[in-house]
Amino acid sequence: MRSIGVLGGTFDPIHQGHLVIAGDAQAYLHLDKVLFIPAYRPPHKPQNSYSAFEHRVRMVELAIASNPHFELSLIEAQRSGPSYTVDTLRDLKAELGADVEIYLIIGMDSLVNILTWHKPAELLTLCRIVVAERAGYHVDLEPLEEGLPGLRDSLVLIDTPELSISSTDLQHRVQVGLPIRYQVPPSVERYIYEHKLYLDEGAVRAEAQPERDQSC
Repeated sequence: MRSIGVLGGTFDPIHQGHLVIAGDAQAYLHLDKVLFIPAYRPPHKPQNSYSAFEHRVRMVELAIASNPHFELSLIEAQRSGPSYTVDTLRDLKAELGADVEIYLIIGMDSLVNILTWHKPAELLTLCRIVVAERAGYHVDLEPLEEGLPGLRDSLVLIDTPELSISSTDLQHRVQVGLPIRYQVPPSVERYIYEHKLYLDEGAVRAEAQPERDQSC
């Protein structure tokens, strides 16, 4: 049976934190590949508050180009409506076949909000959930298990380096002229400046949001 990792997000922009988590998940679990899935219509963000899909896709392409285990998926662009994770995984299951086990890669902060996801019970039937643990960050699984029976058995915890990088903070740094070098791959940095992304004040949200608020 093949094992496929899935890392979804707005990726506005993709940064080193995303790549580290995906790389560690691939290595720890010996995944055949990790799919990076840009959200076509992030359900937790107002329309026109994020960069065009084409820009976000291109930044992902540039960021993952050197890793043969990483692959871009445009599956969320193939349907209309909000990009709910459960719908994406259901479509992936149909596309990849029954001989594939899917591992959804998320951060510990997303796990805390799992009860607010769209159809979380169905989600557990479609994948294992890989959680990147963070030093000093504790999650009480008992109330989560009570609200979502079977969650504990679905979880795979991996220890990853803590990189406190926020896409929203990166947008702000670009806007105010601060460097983003070392926080994003060089190719992504060049793309951002070449295309003058994040210079429009309206494109930078006042408050940082998780990369994929899993009410989706």
